[in-house]
Amino acid sequence: MVTLFYSPGTCALATHIALEEAGADYTLRRVDFANTEQRSPDYLAINPKGRVPSLVTEDAVLTETPALLAWVAQTHPEAELAPLDDPSAFARAQSFNSYLCSTVHVAHAHGRRAIRWTDDPAAIEALQAKVPETMAACYALIEESFLQGPWVMGERYSICDPYLYTISSWLGDDNVDIADYPKVADHFRRMGERPAVQRALAGQQG
Repeated sequence: MVTLFYSPGTCALATHIALEEAGADYTLRRVDFANTEQRSPDYLAINPKGRVPSLVTEDAVLTETPALLAWVAQTHPEAELAPLDDPSAFARAQSFNSYLCSTVHVAHAHGRRAIRWTDDPAAIEALQAKVPETMAACYALIEESFLQGPWVMGERYSICDPYLYTISSWLGDDNVDIADYPKVADHFRRMGERPAVQRALAGQQG
């Protein structure tokens, strides 16, 4: 059994959904951000980055959403959550998830955690004001170039889909209207109908 450390409203939801899709044997451990538990000595011993998600397996403590999603797919091949038999297709899936991690999530974080980049109040305000523009640009690219079909990889559901769904759920907070991106909006709606997504959302509310 593995343990997923998470906090509601974070990108940990993507891994949680993937674990549900895979039928994995796992437990949840909530990290209380309101009480800065992510900075506690006990949690920093698990993940020195002080962030979620963290996935504790029999072999290691894993961090970073693209890595966790790949691990779920590779350890549960029967779930067919990634094109493991096609190196190029798997690399494309990893490329998309890396874009979400390194660019889209960072653009979102400028609104909530601008203090990571500057202590200047005027600069913080400027970073926050830029978020709707940068997130809109990211989603225009996803809409026009990255959604290959009903799912990110085309006809085949994959580990890319829960990650896109998770970050898309933040658009309202970023003052970006998901309706401006019809393919993304349709993807978000269909994801919300999946039983695994509903189970993960319910589990994080518990």
